[in-house]
Amino acid sequence: MTDRLSGVLSFVQAAEAGSFALAAQRMGLSRSAIGKSIARLEERLGTRLFQRTTRRQSLTDDGQAFYERCVRALAELEAAEAELDSGRRAPTGRLRVSAPVMFGRHCAAPLLWDLARQHSGLEVEISFSDRVVDLIEDGYDMAVRVAPLADQAGLTARRLGVQEMVVCAAPSYLARHGRPTTLGELDGHEAVIYGRNGISKPWRFPDGQGGEKLVSVPSRLRFDDVETIADAAAQGAGLAWLPCWLVAERVRGGQLVIVLEQEHRYGNEIYAVWPQNKHLPSKVRAAIDMLVARIPERLSSATRPVKASARPHPRRG
Repeated sequence: MTDRLSGVLSFVQAAEAGSFALAAQRMGLSRSAIGKSIARLEERLGTRLFQRTTRRQSLTDDGQAFYERCVRALAELEAAEAELDSGRRAPTGRLRVSAPVMFGRHCAAPLLWDLARQHSGLEVEISFSDRVVDLIEDGYDMAVRVAPLADQAGLTARRLGVQEMVVCAAPSYLARHGRPTTLGELDGHEAVIYGRNGISKPWRFPDGQGGEKLVSVPSRLRFDDVETIADAAAQGAGLAWLPCWLVAERVRGGQLVIVLEQEHRYGNEIYAVWPQNKHLPSKVRAAIDMLVARIPERLSSATRPVKASARPHPRRG
């Protein structure tokens, strides 16, 4: 019976992924294991489920009919399991999470690792990517997203907090070039900015009327990694526009100083998102509860050293 179910799962994953290789990746198996499992299934059923060529594979008529029945049966099993699981106190099983690279490493991952330490039956697998993944297609239980939510059909979201973006620089840079106090003064400075594939993103600031103002600051240094931008700024390379949580330790240590006032801080909403499900699995519920409880504290503590460290530096000729 276990082998039968394994074959069905491999078949459904291969049908939905469009290839044995991708199905194997999603299931954490080898391509040959998927191929053998489906071959045994075809032998048992006495029919061919896939039409294979050197370039592609597609379902046969029998394969399509069998796939539709398998999907319905697996959905019933999943619903039954989720209904039982929702009544458990302790989360168990493998939790697959997608998170943005830097926010995931610095803020989300330590909390989810802590959750795994608290529950011995829980496995946590985190994929760091700035790409917006398809949770259902890519097989993730949930994701953390830092940006306005686009079309969320089939998904549920919960707000975790706001990521404040601040302009900062090293004391040595401010001593040489002076400290900007208005957005208009940014044009007279050099900046280290985020850029990828020849495209540089402007800095965003609230316009005081519920909208935003885009500002492009002169720059000779562009990186597609915010940690590198923070390092360069701390060494006096120029102004940088970065998340508070990323620069907090450098501000506390005196390597960076926050410039501009509170009203110039732009905020990005942060959300936990997961596929809609009548019965939320305990592992997902536990992860969401952990993030909701502790992400706001991480975000708010990142802004606390700002006032104490933000001393003006005179412009030197």
